[in-house]
Amino acid sequence: MAKIIAIANQKGGVGKTTTCVNLCAALSLMGKRILLVDCDPQGNASSGMGVSKTTRPNTYDMLISDKTAAECVVQTEYGDVIPASKELAAASVELIHAERREYVLKDKISALYSEYDYIFLDCPPSLELLTVNALVAADSVLIPMQCEYYALEGIADLLTSIKMCSKHLNKRLGIEGIVLTMYDARANLTTQVANELRKFLGDKVYTEVIPRSVRLSEAPSHGIPGVVYDRVNRGSKGYMALAVEFIRRNEK
Repeated sequence: MAKIIAIANQKGGVGKTTTCVNLCAALSLMGKRILLVDCDPQGNASSGMGVSKTTRPNTYDMLISDKTAAECVVQTEYGDVIPASKELAAASVELIHAERREYVLKDKISALYSEYDYIFLDCPPSLELLTVNALVAADSVLIPMQCEYYALEGIADLLTSIKMCSKHLNKRLGIEGIVLTMYDARANLTTQVANELRKFLGDKVYTEVIPRSVRLSEAPSHGIPGVVYDRVNRGSKGYMALAVEFIRRNEK
């Protein structure tokens, strides 16, 4: 039975999609059965896994039409993907009048639970209906965040949103963990923010951090996850180490 993890942060530019793509690829390289469901209309997780944004059927077709989740799966060398494109932005509007509108994604992907070890849901950088669907479908939320003051402010809002979703829509929803991204150990602010997070959230903050890496930024333009594009750069090593810690936490 798969564990479902939503990767979310209401603040953009924190490495959310980069974390989703590279963690999926790293786990796949370690022999885990992985599915990435792209729930972001930007479709960056899809292209980062080497899947064209024009691929159909996709997440939009799965949510809005009678296409099954299995029909939308695209196999890649780095894990399976249900891709997204800009059409997905319309789904938030079209789902408004749907019956059980918050549960559409969960109902659709439930047929795939036995096929994978982990299913990752890459969320839009906002708390809209697509993100709510992901939170309802998920067992836990993985939160990538940059070590800066505004990100620290935003994390409180996100934790409140998760708590509300857990109370009213998905009682099993919990925090998978917080991943510190774009980490610069030379900056005092980075250290201060990391220390504050660990003070208040304890072991919910992953030990492994993801350093800044130009090579990770280059990888999407080649349609390859960073951990495959350049396995020896600091960012790739960070994600491989994160995958090891992720497995250790989940297989205790």
